[in-house]
Amino acid sequence: MKTYLQKMGRSLQLPVAVLPAAALLQGVGHLMPQSWGIAQFMQAGGVAILNQIALLFAVGLAFGMSKDKDGAAALAGLVAYIIPVGILTPANVSLLMGISVKSVDPAFNFVSGNVLIGIIAGLSAGALYNRFKDTKLPMALSFFSGKRLVPIVASLVMLLVSAVLLFAWPTIYDALVNFGKFFINLGALGAGLYGFFNRLLIPTGLHQALNQVFWFNVAGINDIGNFWANKGVKGVTGIYQAGFFPVMMFGLPAGAYAIYRNALPERKKETAGLMMAGAFASFFTGVTEPLEFSFMFVAWPLYLLHAVFVGLSLGFAAFMHWTAGFTFSAGLVDYLLSIHMPIANMPLMLIVQGIFMAVIYYFGFDFAIRKFNLMTPGREPLDVDGADAVEVSEDDDKYSLAAKKVYAGIGGYENIKVIDNCTTRLRLQLFDTDKANQALIKTSGAAGVNILDKNNIQIIIGTEVQFVADALKKLYDAKTPLKNVEDVEEKSEPDPAPKETINTKSGTETFYSVANGKLEDIEQVPDDTFSQKMLGDGYAVVPIDGQIVSPVDGTITTIFPTKHAMGIKTDNGLEILLHMGIDTVQLDGKPFDLKVVDGQEVRHGDPIAFVDLEAIKDAGKKIDMMVIITNMPAVSMMKFKDLDRQVNQDDDVVKVSTK
Repeated sequence: MKTYLQKMGRSLQLPVAVLPAAALLQGVGHLMPQSWGIAQFMQAGGVAILNQIALLFAVGLAFGMSKDKDGAAALAGLVAYIIPVGILTPANVSLLMGISVKSVDPAFNFVSGNVLIGIIAGLSAGALYNRFKDTKLPMALSFFSGKRLVPIVASLVMLLVSAVLLFAWPTIYDALVNFGKFFINLGALGAGLYGFFNRLLIPTGLHQALNQVFWFNVAGINDIGNFWANKGVKGVTGIYQAGFFPVMMFGLPAGAYAIYRNALPERKKETAGLMMAGAFASFFTGVTEPLEFSFMFVAWPLYLLHAVFVGLSLGFAAFMHWTAGFTFSAGLVDYLLSIHMPIANMPLMLIVQGIFMAVIYYFGFDFAIRKFNLMTPGREPLDVDGADAVEVSEDDDKYSLAAKKVYAGIGGYENIKVIDNCTTRLRLQLFDTDKANQALIKTSGAAGVNILDKNNIQIIIGTEVQFVADALKKLYDAKTPLKNVEDVEEKSEPDPAPKETINTKSGTETFYSVANGKLEDIEQVPDDTFSQKMLGDGYAVVPIDGQIVSPVDGTITTIFPTKHAMGIKTDNGLEILLHMGIDTVQLDGKPFDLKVVDGQEVRHGDPIAFVDLEAIKDAGKKIDMMVIITNMPAVSMMKFKDLDRQVNQDDDVVKVSTK
C-alpha cells in the first residue's frame, strides 16, 4: 500500500507540473497594464488551464500509474473522465431518476471539474491499462486487442462507477464540503493544522491526497485555482499556500545549516555538499525532499519539529492575512510570479516572516540535535569499523574492504540469501533486513541504503559495484565468520572508507543528447537511485529510436559485461556513466549492440550503441537513457536548458563547469 501511494504521489507531479504554465500566463498578464489586450489574452490562457485541472489529473494519473508510461493509458484516462462527467449532469440525472431538474441534488453541479472525479478516473484507467494491455482477443476482434482494448474497458468500467456515483455522489460531496467548511471556519488555526499534517504525512505519501482537498476543488476550497484565477477574498484566498514560502525559502535552508554545523568535524565536507544542494533546491524551486528525507527517518523527532514549524508558519501567515500562491511549490520562482497577482495581500511581509523562520529553524534544530543527540547527516554512529568484524589482511584492496564492511553490516553468511547487483547498487535478499546495521554499512562508502521490505535491501555503491559484489560473493562462498560484536574494538575516530582523489581540470564541458527523444529531468526518472541523485547529477532522455550516441568528447573507460552501461571520461576529468534503460541488467545484454570498445576515444554524436527498445519494453523495463556525472564533488555548477522537450542527437542540453 505504501508503495502504491508513493507511486500515486509521483504520478500526481505530472499534471501538477502543468500548472506553472498557468502561473506564468496569469502572473505576466497581471503584471502588464490591464488596458492592453495581450494582458487579457494571457490571463484567459491561464484560466483555460485552471478550468481543466480535473481532466489533467485524470490523464496524468493514468499515464503515471501505467507500468510502461504509454499514451494508451493517458487516452484511457481521458475516456474514464468524460464518462461520469457526461452522464452525471443535472439534466441527465433528472432523466435517469425521473425527477425535475430543479429537484436534482445541487451536488451534481460539481461533478464536472471536480479533481476527485479526475483522480478516480486516472487511477481506474491506470489499473485497467496494467491489467488489459496485453490481452489478446479472437481473430475476428484482433484489431481491438492489447492497448486498443484499454479505453473500451475503461468506458465500460466507468459506466458502472457512474451508476454508483448516481446514488453516492451527494453523500460523498456533502462530506467533503463539510470537511472543507470545518477547516475554513477554523481560519488561521485550520491553516496551521493543514500545514502540520501536510508535512507529517509526507513519509506515507498521503499528503498528496490531503493537498487535493485544500488546493483544488475537491471540497470547494480550491485555494490554488482561486488564487491564480484571482477569485475570492483578498487576504483569505491563498492562506493554505502562503505560509510555505517562509519555510521553503528561509526556514529549511537555515535548518540545513544547523545540521551542517552539528556534523562531525571529519564529515563536515560531505555534509556540506548534501545540505547545500538541498538548501539551494528548497530556496529557488521549493523542492524540499532532498533536505527532508536526509533526516526524516534517521532523526524523526527533528522531522516532527519541522512539521510543527510548518504549521506555525501557515497559521501565522493566515492570521496576518499575508497571502501569496504557487502552482509548483513555494520557492523563489513561484513567489516572484505570485506577488503581482491582485489578490495577493502584503506578500512582501512573507520575506520578513521568512527571516524570523530562519532564526527559529536554526536555533530550534541546533537545540534539538544537541539536546537529544539526534543522528542527523554527518553525526551517524560509526563506532564499529565493519572491516574489523571480518579478518583483514595486507592484500585487501578498497573493494574487498568495502565488501567486508557491507558483509558485517548485513549480518554475515547467516543472514544472506541472494547476492546480486546492477550497474550501481547491490541488490541483496536477506533473511531479515531488521538485522542490517545501516550506519555500519555506510562505512563502506555506500551512498545510500534502501530497505525495501523484510527480505530485500539495496545498497548504493556506484559504478564500481561489480568489484564490491564479487568480493562480497567470495566472503559468502567461503562462509566467512563474523567476530562477536562485543569482541570488536571500538574506535573513537574510525578510518574512513577509502576514497580516490578526484582530479579535474577547470573549464566548461558541454553535454549533448544521447538519443533522439524527450529530454527528462533526472529527478523524474522512475528509479530512486537516479532521481535522488545518489550517484550524482545528470539528465536523461526517453528515446524514440534505438540509436545511442556519445554525449561528450572523451574515452570509453568501462563497458559492463551486460552491455547496458558504460563509463566515459572527458579530457578535463569528468567521469560519466551512461546507463541504458532501468533494471536492464537483468536482460543479459540481449537488447544492446555496442559500437565501441574499452579504451576507444569518442566524440559527441559518435554512435556508441544500438538498442532494441521494443525488447526492453516487452521485458517490462523502462527505456530511459541516463547520463550521470559520478564525480560530482568536482562540479561547481550545472545549468540545464529547457527540460521536457524534444531533442536530437546533436542538441547540446547541459553545460557543466568544473573547479
